Amino acid sequence: MVEFAGWEMPIQYSGIIEEHVHVRRQCGIFDVSHMGDLLIRGPEAAKQLDWLLTNPIGKVPVGKAVYSHLLNTDGQIIDDVINYHIAEGQYLMVQNASNVDRVREWVKSNTTGLEVVDLSRRLACIAVQGPMAQEVLQRFCSIDLSQMRRFQGRFAFLSGRDSEFLPDLLPSNGKGVGCFIGSTGYTGEAGFEVLVEDRDAPWLWNKLLSEGTGKVKPIGLGARDTLRLEMAYLLSGTDFDGRQTSLQTGPPWVIKMDHAFIGRDILIMQKERHYVVLVGLELTGKGVPRHGYEILHKDKAVGKVTSGNMSPCLKKGIALGYVPQKHSAVGTELSISIRGEVVPARVVETPFYRK
Repeated sequence: MVEFAGWEMPIQYSGIIEEHVHVRRQCGIFDVSHMGDLLIRGPEAAKQLDWLLTNPIGKVPVGKAVYSHLLNTDGQIIDDVINYHIAEGQYLMVQNASNVDRVREWVKSNTTGLEVVDLSRRLACIAVQGPMAQEVLQRFCSIDLSQMRRFQGRFAFLSGRDSEFLPDLLPSNGKGVGCFIGSTGYTGEAGFEVLVEDRDAPWLWNKLLSEGTGKVKPIGLGARDTLRLEMAYLLSGTDFDGRQTSLQTGPPWVIKMDHAFIGRDILIMQKERHYVVLVGLELTGKGVPRHGYEILHKDKAVGKVTSGNMSPCLKKGIALGYVPQKHSAVGTELSISIRGEVVPARVVETPFYRK
């Protein structure tokens, strides 16, 4: 167990590589209750959220989710967030644990007439990820999970436990646990993130383990990190730390320039200049790249690794790092300095891992 953004979090249960492979082949569950949950509602919620988000949600129907960035007035990323349109005029913004207070205050200070409720300490979240996630969760879930496409969200009931009270956010029928299920995740696998009242979280965790005996295993932060790295998903505080813009981190589709948002003018100006960009790197020699290692071009340092590890599925070193645009094209030959040894690498398309 380690401290993480004010929470105690498990690094591993049975071993990082074993847990990683189990998620890719069967099903793993992650306690991600440390993530922040911000309920935003009001008649003007959609319009005002669009002003905050690089990827707008105003025209997204109820039941859909959008991944986006929140930028400050200098165009720098405050956080990357997932926004669910949960009901007419109501949205749920999920942010990173280390940015909960900052995001909440940013939303409040840049909107008017909206109700902004921080549910981060009230709601727990269990991520159910892997090829068998749907099969296991469906055994006690009231909705047809096969009808959910990626980045959707639905209210549902989980059978096997009577609700102890009538919640004011999650539904209740007196016969099951009310929950909100998002077909999202941080692994690249099919799966879901299940939000429940915090008092129901231990029951849900144990229910998933018992329903999926032998198929479901608990997964820690270590495998969560290698899984997301194989998909080239950003890690807050590591791949962006408040100094980068969305143009630098990508992905390109996260920015929709056809609407007004905070920081848009800075991004327009930045497009006319040279800047460093985040790229995927694959080692062509032996070694394990780590955060902070120098990226070289013809023996000259041109950037640093932000995230790096040995890919359990690809069996080779992979990394994310910032390099000048002129060195960012796919196929560009670079190298990484690993403990004094220069190891060849090349820029590759991401995600690194594809089924």
